[in-house]
Amino acid sequence: MKGIILAGGTATRLFPMTATTSKQLLPVYDKQMIFYPLNTLIKAGIKDILIIVAPEHSGQFLNLLGALFRKYDIHISFEVQSVPRGLAEALILGENHIGNDNVALILGDNIFEDDFSKQIKEFKSGGHVFARKVADPERFGVVKFNKNNKAIEIVEKPKEWISDYAVTGLYLYDNRCVEIAKKMKPSDRGEIEITDINRAYLKKRELEVTLFEGEWLDAGTPDSLLEASLIVKEKGISKKFHPILNEAIDEFDEELKIRSKKRLQ
Repeated sequence: MKGIILAGGTATRLFPMTATTSKQLLPVYDKQMIFYPLNTLIKAGIKDILIIVAPEHSGQFLNLLGALFRKYDIHISFEVQSVPRGLAEALILGENHIGNDNVALILGDNIFEDDFSKQIKEFKSGGHVFARKVADPERFGVVKFNKNNKAIEIVEKPKEWISDYAVTGLYLYDNRCVEIAKKMKPSDRGEIEITDINRAYLKKRELEVTLFEGEWLDAGTPDSLLEASLIVKEKGISKKFHPILNEAIDEFDEELKIRSKKRLQ
């Protein structure tokens, strides 16, 4: 299983904070945002992770993560997304990275309290998404279930009520997802929609949907970024990181302190 984190885009809703840096490098409580999706993947045993970044932020990501996990046999690579063309474009950009493997795609601004390691490790084929009940389903792609709790329809930002269950920003696919994404026509807003990928698997009856109740935080606006920080602090989410991640971050912090002291001497 390969991992992909989508951390591109311009994050205009967070201007001016993102005028000089990536949204995913902003802090959520005591850790940069990017470490939360990294934790989700590393906890599941994924050791080959591609991070898709905007060209203007590639150097910042490289400085932070380029060699952070080398001693732990975790490989981090980067792919530049020149112009954002939808979430599903990550699968096309990651074609060489995915190769013949399955892939876990996670959005770089999504923070999960739940641990999905079991589902990721046991994934074999098809597609698998994770849905949570929300108060504002019109903002998301939502999944509709029949009376037997089987997913029967997925609708992107429905104008009329379909369901209260939003599809969150963690997606598991087999390697057919690349060709599926390539064949997708852009939506009216000119993007390759991740909802269309999920629909393609659902049409084949190969999409599994797991419901969960833990916190799901989308830190994409100033208010949601603040709320995410408060919830992360309250629930100790960043304190439950995988030991490898905590150790790597601590070592990086110490190295920065040593460098700073040398500059002052």
